[in-house]
Amino acid sequence: MSTYYLQKCTVLLAPAGSLVLLCLCCMALLWKIKIKNRSILSLLAQYVTVKAVGWLGSRQRNRLESDTRDIHRVQEETLLQRLQKHSDTVYGKHYAFRSIKDTETFQQQHPVTDYNHYEKFVERVAKGEQNVLISEKPLILAMTSGTSGSSRMLLSTKDTNTEFFLQGVTICLDAMRHTFPATDCLQKTLKLFYSPIFRQSEAGIPIGPNSSTPASSKHMLHLYTTPAPVYQVLNERDALYLHLLFGLKDHNLGMLESNFCSTVFYAFRALEERWKDLVVDVEVGMINSNLSLKADVRRALEKLMKPDPERAAELTAQFEEGFERIALRIWPQLHLVLTVDSGSNQIYGEMLRRQYCKDIPFYSPFYAATEGLIGVNLWPQQESRQYLLCPRSMFCEFIPEEDLDSERPKTLLMEQLQEGHNYELLVTNASGLFRYRIGDVVKVVGFHNQCPKVEFQYRRGQMLSVRGEKVSESLFLGALKKAVTQWPGARLIDYSCVESGILGSASGIAQPHYLVFVELKGVRNLSEEQRYKLDHCLQEDSDIYRSFRMKGSIGPMRVQLVREGTFQELKDRMMAFSSASSNNFKMQRVIRSREFADFLLQRAFS
Repeated sequence: MSTYYLQKCTVLLAPAGSLVLLCLCCMALLWKIKIKNRSILSLLAQYVTVKAVGWLGSRQRNRLESDTRDIHRVQEETLLQRLQKHSDTVYGKHYAFRSIKDTETFQQQHPVTDYNHYEKFVERVAKGEQNVLISEKPLILAMTSGTSGSSRMLLSTKDTNTEFFLQGVTICLDAMRHTFPATDCLQKTLKLFYSPIFRQSEAGIPIGPNSSTPASSKHMLHLYTTPAPVYQVLNERDALYLHLLFGLKDHNLGMLESNFCSTVFYAFRALEERWKDLVVDVEVGMINSNLSLKADVRRALEKLMKPDPERAAELTAQFEEGFERIALRIWPQLHLVLTVDSGSNQIYGEMLRRQYCKDIPFYSPFYAATEGLIGVNLWPQQESRQYLLCPRSMFCEFIPEEDLDSERPKTLLMEQLQEGHNYELLVTNASGLFRYRIGDVVKVVGFHNQCPKVEFQYRRGQMLSVRGEKVSESLFLGALKKAVTQWPGARLIDYSCVESGILGSASGIAQPHYLVFVELKGVRNLSEEQRYKLDHCLQEDSDIYRSFRMKGSIGPMRVQLVREGTFQELKDRMMAFSSASSNNFKMQRVIRSREFADFLLQRAFS
C-alpha cells in the first residue's frame, strides 16, 4: 500500500558515493557475524528499509506536532479537501459539495448518517457505476469485521491506504524506535498474518478485508521470518504452523507482530499444542507431511530447510520446562510484541503478559477501523492505551454519550471536547463516508496541544441490554476479571455473553437475564456460589444493573463453562459465515445470532 513512498525515500537515502556504500556493507557484515543464516544482501536491504521508514516517520511526526497546535484549521482543511475531490460525483452533487466552504455549512447541509444511508450507493459502485460516491475506482470493496453484527461493505481507496502508512505506520514506528531503541536493529520479525480469500463484485472489484495482508505488504516481507511461499497457503491452521516453524528456526528473533493480540495469543496456544512436531521439523530440516500443501509450495519451503539438531535440542529443553515466559526463553533477543491489545483484544494482552510473553513490553500502535486510521499511540509504555486522534486522516465529529439515542444529535468538533467525557465518533473519510457513525464510543483522557487523546470504551452494538440497562463491554469485562480473581486457580481464556431473549425457552428462567459462556483454565467446575460472584461484581460496578436486579426485573446471571478450544472453534465458525479474515477478526462479546448462541450452549459442560 505504500511502495511508492518507500521507493521515494529509499532513493533519497541512497548512498551518494562508494564510501557510503562501503560503510553500509561493513555494517551489514558486522551484523552478519552477529546473526547466523542471514546474507549480507538481506541485512543491507533491511538496513535501508529501516532507515528510509525512520526518516519518513521523523518528518511525519514533526508535521503531526505542528498540526496539533492548530486543530480547527487542519480539520477544516481535511474536510474541504474531501468534499472538493468528490464534488462531481452523484453524491457530491446531491449535497452540493461545491457550495460548502466551511465546517458549519457542511454540518447544516449534510445529515448524520449510518450504513443504511450508503448501502444502495455501494451496490451501484460494486456493479461498476462510476462517480457515484467517490471520484475514482475503489481498490477493494472492504468488508468490516462484523463485531457488532453482520459484515458491511465499504469502499477503500488509494488515499485511505496512503494515509494509513504515512500518518499511522511511519509515526508509530518512529515512536517505537525512540521508546524501544533495541528494535532499531537488523533482527527479523515474526509477523502473524494470513492471505485472505477475495471474491469479485459484478464489475470485477475485489471484495474482502482492507487490513494489513501479505499482498499489501510485499515491500516489507523481507523483514519477516516467514518466507514468501507460506503466503500461498490458505488453510489458516497450516499457515500458522509454518509461521511458527520459521519463527522457531531464528534464535535471534527481535519482535512479534500481528494486527490484533488475539492472533498472537492463539498462536501460542497452537505452539503449546504442536511443539513436538515443530521441533522434529527443525531437527531434520523437513516440512511436516501432514500439512496440506501444494507440491510447488512444499518444494520451495523444503529448499529453505536445513537440519538443525542444535536448535531443536535447545527448543525441546525450553518447552519441557513449561510455557510460562516461553517467548523470552526461546527467543532471548526478543524486544517487543507489536500488536493492538485494546478494546475486545484487552483480555488476550493480559493473558499473554501473564503467561507466554511475560517480561516482554507490548506496544499497541493504532486505533483504526475499516473506515480508516483514527488515532496513533505516541506513548507506548503507558499502561492504559491512549490514542492521539489523527487530524489529517479523517474529519471527526462527536456525539456526547447522553445524546446517543437522540434522533437529531448535536455534534461537537475536536476543540470542543471535554476531558473525562465519553463521545460517539463520527467520521468523514477519504473513501465516501460523510458524517458517518462508526459505532465506537471513546473517552477523552487529555489533550496533546489542542488535539484530543482518547481511550476506546465500547461498541454501541456490543452492549448488553435486556431492560434498557446498557452494560458496555468494558464495564462487563471489569466485573468478569474481578470475579475470576475470586475463583481459586482459574485463568480466563475467553468469553461471550448472550441475552436470554436470543435463546428463548432454552435460556432457562423466565426473567430476562444474561448467559455468560466462559472458557477457563485451571478449574474444572464452579459452585453456584462462585458463579454468583460475577453477578455480584456487576451489581457493584453498575448502579443501573443493581437496581433492575433488586426489583426483580432482571434475573440472576447464568454462568456456563465451555470446553477447551470452544472459542477457537467459534471464531472459525463465525469466519465461515462472513467475509472477515483472521487479519481483522474480533470476537463478538455479545452474541446476537441464535446459531452462534446454540453453538456455545452445546459446548457447555457445566
